[in-house]
Amino acid sequence: MATTADIKKGLCIRFNHDIYKIIEFLHVKPGKGPAFVRTKLKSVTTGKILDNTFSAGHKIEDVRVETRSFQYLYAEGDEFVFMNNDDFNQVHIRKDMLDYPDLLKEGETVMVIFNAEDETPLSVEMPANVILTVTHVEPGVKGNTATNATKPATVETGATVNVPLFINEGDRIKVETEKGTYVERMKD
Repeated sequence: MATTADIKKGLCIRFNHDIYKIIEFLHVKPGKGPAFVRTKLKSVTTGKILDNTFSAGHKIEDVRVETRSFQYLYAEGDEFVFMNNDDFNQVHIRKDMLDYPDLLKEGETVMVIFNAEDETPLSVEMPANVILTVTHVEPGVKGNTATNATKPATVETGATVNVPLFINEGDRIKVETEKGTYVERMKD
């Protein structure tokens, strides 16, 4: 058993007869009244997101998990196929278990979190940033240089990312996977 003091991003807990992964949390200590923890939980079975507030010191049942390195191979319908980098076993994972599946390209290495009790995959942790090639983007209009002006660009995985006006087709860009936002243009 854990308490609200142990809450951290990525922790898997058993709550309301399901397993949830904590995707956001905030410890709040109001000037008046008891402290509490505001959380955003994502069900690993249904993908449903739920907001919940735990009072400080509340007991929570954490789920023992194991993290293993897997390589993304290909998509098959609504499932993605990953290969274990150690023993080459393959596992099928539903698309809704990934936060930004549109940013995942073939060959990318991810961390898959498994329930240690029954070996079921709970979630997929993508790398913090991915480097993708821009396949389609409208040319920037000369003179349209307002502060932080952006335009939509399609990358090799099919995702659309807002990029600065100077980005052209064929450029390689770094994208933050947690928010799906442009970080920088990569130098070749």
